[in-house]
Amino acid sequence: MTAGLPDVQACTPDIRINLTRVGVKNVKKLVEVARSGSKRPIILISDFHLFVDLPSDMKGANLSRNFEAMYEVLEEAISTPTYEVEELCCEVAKRLLMLHEYATTAEVGMKSEYMLKRKTPIMNIQCQEPTIILAEARAYRGTSNIRIRKIVGAEVVGITTCPCAQELLKERAVEALEAKGLSHEYIELLLNAIPMPTHNQRGKGIIKIEVDNKVKIPIEKIIKIIERSMSAKTYEILKRRDEAEVVELAHKKPMFVEDCVREMAKRVVETFPELPDDAIVTIKQINEESIHQHDAVAERVAVIGDLRRELKAGVA
Repeated sequence: MTAGLPDVQACTPDIRINLTRVGVKNVKKLVEVARSGSKRPIILISDFHLFVDLPSDMKGANLSRNFEAMYEVLEEAISTPTYEVEELCCEVAKRLLMLHEYATTAEVGMKSEYMLKRKTPIMNIQCQEPTIILAEARAYRGTSNIRIRKIVGAEVVGITTCPCAQELLKERAVEALEAKGLSHEYIELLLNAIPMPTHNQRGKGIIKIEVDNKVKIPIEKIIKIIERSMSAKTYEILKRRDEAEVVELAHKKPMFVEDCVREMAKRVVETFPELPDDAIVTIKQINEESIHQHDAVAERVAVIGDLRRELKAGVA
């Protein structure tokens, strides 16, 4: 502190209560993530938030220390390869507690746009699709050490098609074909070969997994789970043959918003058998309805041990 200038933040406030979170958000930084081998690093434009708790006897937190901790870690990341964005958050959270001696908890999170490389299903045209990757760390000061929990997650956009409307149209098709004199067997053959139309939605699948800092969770696996838990993927560019294939695939796999969440939960359990039972899983699906002005939402938050028991009990 400069001589003669008071440290106003360290003064006692007029109203003495603890504050759970004090800090900054919407802090944008470039983060370079190294990849194994000779692959070029991934550059992420990331949006950070940084918080600490504040005791009742302090008027304010020294927010410049939040930036100081982040700059230190990001500078080190430039010279030392960073392979996991959640580890970056963990390191910043730990340093926040070191700089804010009065704090008992620190929280650091980042949200980054990440480009997926894809090839269209028929023509194999290469394109890019944006997705969101999420990372967060929460550091807790103990009597002799600092304990850290981290969150790894992703948000992926895809397509869903409505099973209800499809079944309604199937009933109407059966009635129309029967009126034309077609046999029941022939109608079934036709309907099995050609998927019925239905309305579709652009859906957003979200998975976040909270674990102890030592547990490794590849974000790529989370992204694949979300992609495979909707009716079809989206593509930046589609030629006519590709477009027909994507639409047909989506209509062959109609899914409610609830179906997507249950599918993601099943795949998380199957994909991560190594996760401890106390790992917290948040799974959410948001569908932008095409024939309504509202969005459909489904969500499940649970420890993975409960999901394992439910899925095992639900097996026929």
